[in-house]
Order: sequence, then structure tokens, then C-alpha cells
Amino acid sequence: MKNTTFKLSPLAKAFAMTTAVALSSQAFAQEETEVKEKDVEKIQVTGSLGSLPGQDVESVFGFGKSILETPRSASTISQEQMERFNVSDIDELVAFAPGTFTQSFFGVAGSLDVRGTPGETYFRGVKRLDNPGNYPTPIGASSRIDIVRGPASPIYGPSKIGGYLNFNPKSARASGGQYLDAPTGALSYTTGSWDKSILTAEVGGPASVAGKEMGYYIYGELENSDSYYDNTQTDQTVLQASFNVDITDSLRFEFGGMYHDYDGNQVAGWNRLTQELVDDGTYITGTAQPLDTDGDGQISHEEYGAVNIAGESFFYVPASSFTDDEATALMQLQNVGTTTLSGNQVLVAPDDQLGNEAITLYFDTIYYTDNWEIRNQLFYDAYDNINENAYGFSQFHDSWVVEDKLIFATEYENDGLLAQFQFSPSVRYTDFEHGDDFTYEYFNRRDLTMPSSALDRRLLSTRSGKNYDNYDVGNYLDLGIAAMTDLTWDWGLNLVLGVRYDTIDIESTSRTDLLLGATGEETPVYAEETVDGWSWNASISYEFEFGLIPYITAAEQATLVAGQGAEIGVGQLGDGSAFDTSELIEFGIKGSLLEDTLYFALSSFEQERTDFNAQNTVTNNTTNNKGTEFELRWVVNDNLVVSAGYTNIKVINLTALENGNQFGFLGAEDLVNLEDPSLIFGGNVIGLNLIGEGFNNTDGRKAGIPENIYTLTATYDFQNGYAANVSVVDVEEVASGFSAAVTLPAYTLVNAGLSYQAENWALNLTVKNLTDERYFRSNFPDLFGSQIVLPELPRHFNAKFTYSF
Repeated sequence: MKNTTFKLSPLAKAFAMTTAVALSSQAFAQEETEVKEKDVEKIQVTGSLGSLPGQDVESVFGFGKSILETPRSASTISQEQMERFNVSDIDELVAFAPGTFTQSFFGVAGSLDVRGTPGETYFRGVKRLDNPGNYPTPIGASSRIDIVRGPASPIYGPSKIGGYLNFNPKSARASGGQYLDAPTGALSYTTGSWDKSILTAEVGGPASVAGKEMGYYIYGELENSDSYYDNTQTDQTVLQASFNVDITDSLRFEFGGMYHDYDGNQVAGWNRLTQELVDDGTYITGTAQPLDTDGDGQISHEEYGAVNIAGESFFYVPASSFTDDEATALMQLQNVGTTTLSGNQVLVAPDDQLGNEAITLYFDTIYYTDNWEIRNQLFYDAYDNINENAYGFSQFHDSWVVEDKLIFATEYENDGLLAQFQFSPSVRYTDFEHGDDFTYEYFNRRDLTMPSSALDRRLLSTRSGKNYDNYDVGNYLDLGIAAMTDLTWDWGLNLVLGVRYDTIDIESTSRTDLLLGATGEETPVYAEETVDGWSWNASISYEFEFGLIPYITAAEQATLVAGQGAEIGVGQLGDGSAFDTSELIEFGIKGSLLEDTLYFALSSFEQERTDFNAQNTVTNNTTNNKGTEFELRWVVNDNLVVSAGYTNIKVINLTALENGNQFGFLGAEDLVNLEDPSLIFGGNVIGLNLIGEGFNNTDGRKAGIPENIYTLTATYDFQNGYAANVSVVDVEEVASGFSAAVTLPAYTLVNAGLSYQAENWALNLTVKNLTDERYFRSNFPDLFGSQIVLPELPRHFNAKFTYSF
């Protein structure tokens, strides 16, 4: 028996108030219904679930074009789809959007990989701070998620090559743009395997302030859940509010924000990686030799630095040059044996932590004249992050960004031409403080059949306050100006053109007095640089009368190469490596057939970064990406909705290809002339994985991203309250690490669910990994993929009960 206790922090109390507001609003709604004699009709979604691309989407180019009309590869996932299929994190979106398979970032679903490279996250069309794995991005408060593949439109400023997610928060307005007719809301509770426990409350409706019409929507979420993985749990609070106020017929305010407090941990997965471990779970056991000479229960940087557990030559090129004779005595395990490892036995210690507090605020002012819409978007995003792992990695971020974007938009029609124009100056200021600590990071010292101890636990810089590898404090100011036009002729031709210029002033200070080996007397090192560049986009499409729209898009987009905490280090300044551009060429065809009940999109693309030296291994690789994406969505009838997807992608690390090698942590399978892996698991062998003939990786292929992925979803509404759903994701085998020495097997993941919808309540039961497939995801593959891998979840279930009004 387990008693789950929710601690009432101030935010939790606010959540409780949200629940109270929801219940009181329900009573208000009942009174209103009586007064209006029940003239408010509930809308039940029994058809497309919002899966067809008819809704205008601003997040691609900034114009109100639908996904069908937009000459770019993009997808939307509606709130109704996410609820029907019980989508719980962004990694599950791969079933609905091609090109979004994501390798593991230590088990944290922070951002999707889009087209094989780390993507970005936008909130209402404005870019948030980078979150590759700082915290799991919450999706429950979203009314729709847009996924755009390829670099962002010039109107949005510098961006990464891969693509981005845009989250649209639940709004005070209904789908048609008008305010909700009456208060509406819901209470829900989700339970499931491993003591999952999530409580949500939401309420929205119309109101008035000083005689002005307005709308509101408030959402709250509390989670207190255990995990399949040992020593792992999730405690989080999400609060989101949005408000719309009509000041006059021509002036409107939209404002709100989100607060997210997360407490959990990263999951490195299995260590001591071999092909045999992946194939049948055979794990090499044994204890590392003690290095804690002062007996304080942890290994300090100084204690690690006093010994050699990296091999006699310290650095190995190629990996095959390491033999049994290279292993030092202290690298060797004691009491060596083998066992069969379970998927829940992972490299997490009881006091590991990943904590993040994020605050997002926005205030939009929209003014209409006879011919112009003038919109000012003021946006703020901040996080305070701590990440600590006993095996020897810690970091923190304390960063924030404020952006103000002014958009002047107008349009006119003349002789069959609809011409839309946008002009947008913007200013974006980012402030960062970031430190990380990784020099003595040893994945393999811990035997996963035993608890973490002084044999593997390291003294972390975030606790000692010294011995950081990087400690950067600084800011950067981006002044940008953009212009775009959308030209549509009534005979089918469409042109979208855009251009942008950015100039960015960067300042960064390295706290050398806090770095590894410092005495504390060092003078911090300061650097500054101003970088600038152009971005542009050109798209042409033609809409045939029978429903097909072929298109071509070419683009070049500026990108700022910042780190995991939005930081730019001193070492990046002065040589231009903090700034680069990405290029895209994309051909595609979209169609809406069978009386607009079937939508499909097929695209072929190539995109790449232009500077081999301007990259960040964590957040922004220099890559060439080629591939094909196919998406189909079909509302067969009022009962059945199906979708299908296909992704073919090849991602080449251009920096590695240019250099002929890639630095990495070398695993047992990399060291082909090592006969006994237990000789090295008490230490860490590092070196270069070579590329070319005679090596497993012949072309610089990025690991962890399968070349071919097939997806299928279907949901059937029985029209009596019951509905069923199933999703299938079929993934090819893929290399775990850059060296391709370990192969992760192909798999087919099946999720299935059954739901019941009554007038005011609903129940959704979902079984995930229905066939109990044994499968893995690569964990940070370019650097660590030969030493660690993440075993994925076995069969498990979620049950969600919702009461709505």
C-alpha cells in the first residue's frame, strides 16, 4: 500500500485555487444555463479530431495560411488527438509527425530532434530558451502543437537548422476567434503503472472588466509519480493562464504566462555497454577499485587527478591501438562476473537531481486601422536549473530572455491578386550564467547490480563551488529587422518571400577563478564580439483545381550557436564560431482529396550548416541532412480517422567528416584489440573514432537516428460514447554510437487505448508498448553512445478520468 502526499507549496495552493475557481465557475455556468434556458450547446468532437489541416497556422511564416497552403513541411497535432491517444510527452509525437524521431537526452523529453538534429521550442510564435534536456516540456496545457521541419521563417529571427515546435496554449477564445459563450472547464486525474499520479484542473470563459469584454483560461497540473527506472521520480507543478481583453473595437490585449516547477533526474541508462548486453541482457559485473583516499564517501577532482585510469597512453587514435597491456592496474574491476540486467537497473543514484523552475510571460497589443494590423509582442522566458549526477557530471543555468517584436501587417486585393505584407523590427536580449563540470565523468565505475557508493560517487562542482570546466556569465543583444510578403493569384500561383537582417552584440566572461585547477586568485577573462548576418526565404507553389499543390522552398537562415543554458563561451568569440547560417532546399507536393477528407504531404529536402567549425555538440551540430517525408491524414467517415507517416533521413556530421574523426568516450566494442572489457570499466578510455574505409562509420553518419521510420495511427468512434485507438511506430536498427560498433535492434512499438465519453465525464485507458517490445534509444550518441544506452519502457498503462462542464 502506498500513500501519495502532495506537498502544498505556494504554487500548489494556487493550483488548489484554480480547482476552486473551476468548481465555482461550474456553478456559475449552471446558473447561466438556467437563465438562458439551456441555449448553450456543447460541441462534441466525433469527426476529424482536428487532424485535418484546415485551421490557419501563424507559426510557419507569420501569415494565416493553413498547413495545406504552406509551402513547407509541417504538421499540427490537436488537443483532441493528444487526448484521444493519451499522449504524455513530446517523444510520443513521432507517431503523428514525420521527421521527429528523437534520440535520448539522458531520458528527459525536453525537445524533439527534428530532421535528425536538436529542435527548438516556441511559445505562441516566439522562441523560448534552449531546452535540449533541462526539463521535460509540458504539453497538457496546449490546445495545439505545430511542428515545423527546417529552419524558421526570417520573421522569427535566428534559428537552428532542424526545425521547431510551437506550443499554442489553451485560450480564452473558441476556435472561431470569438470568446467562449459560457464558463467551461474540466478536472482530471491520471493514474497508471509505477504509481503515476497526475491531477489537473482547468477553467475558461467570458468576463468583463470596467465594461470591457474579456476572456480567460486557467490551467493547473500537479504530478507526483514514481518511475520504471530505479531511483527515479517526477514531481512537478504547471500553472498557465491566458487573458484576452477588448479595449475598443480596434484595440485588444492578449496576455498571460506559464509557471513550471520540475523536480526529477536524468537517466543515463545502462553502462558497460556491449553488443551482448543489448542482444540478451548479459552484463559484466564487478567493483571498481577505491580512490576515495580521505574517506569522505566521495571521490574529489584531486583524488581522480592523482591516478591514471585512462590508459597508459591517455589518448587513443585509432581506438584499435588500445590493447590489454594499455589498461592500468587501477582501471581493472575486482570480483568480475556476469549477470542478466533488467531494464529498470540504470545509472541513477538516490541523490541525483534535475531541478528546473521556468517562468514564461507574454503581453501582446493588437491594434487595427482601416488597412493595417499592428501587433506588439512582448515576451519573457527564464529558467533556473540544477543538474547533478553521482557518476561525475553537474551543471547549472540561471538564464533569461526578453524579446519585443513589432509587426506591421497589411494586405490588398487587385485584379485577382491578394498581396499580404509584413514589416517587423525586433529586439531580443538574453542574459546567462552557466557552469558545468565533466572532466572526471566515469559511466562505467558503478556496478548496476549494486547501489551507488564511494567507489563511483564524485564530489560535484555544484556542491563544492569549484573545479568547473566552464563557468560563463554574459549576455547578448539581437537587433533585427524583417520583411515578408505573401502573393496569391486567383489562378493558383503563390509566392512567399522574406528577408531579415540581425546584428548581435555578445559579451561573455569566464570565471577562471572557479575552474578546474584554479587557485582562486585568477582574473576572470572577458571577451566581446559583434556578429551579423542575413536570412532569407523564397517559396513558390501552385494550387491545381483538383486539389494538388506542388511547391519549392529555398532558404538561408542565421543561427546563434549557444549552449544548453543559452550561454556563449569566451572561446567562441573572436573567430566567428558563435554565429553561422543554415541552408535549405525543399521540394514537395500537398493535396486535399475526397471532398477534403484526405490530406497528404510528400517532401524531399536537403539542409546543412555552412561553417564546419561553428558547432555545439549538445545543442547545434554542423550537419548535412537529406531525406524524404510523407504524411497522410484521412477522415474515412464519421467513425474512422487514420493517419500514416514515413521518414527517410540521412544525417552527416560535417565537422567529423571534414576532420576524418570524431572525439568520443570509447566503449568495449570500439576497442577491437581488447580481449577483456573488465580491464577498463574502472576507468575511461577516450580517443578519436576514425571515419572511412576499414571503419564501421564510413561516411560520418550521425548515430541514433534511424534511416527509415514508418508510422500508423487509427481511431474509431462507435458513436455511442465509446472510441478505440491504436498507434504503431516501426523503427529500423541504428548504431548506438558514432563508431557504429554497437547496433540497436529494429522494433515496432504499439500503443492502444479505449475511451468512453459521457455528457460530463470521460474515461481513457491506454496500454503503451502493448506487445512488450524490448527496445532501446541511443543516449547522446556522438559522444557517449559507445558506453551507455537507454532501455525503454516495457508494457505499461495509463488511465485518465475527466469531469468536464
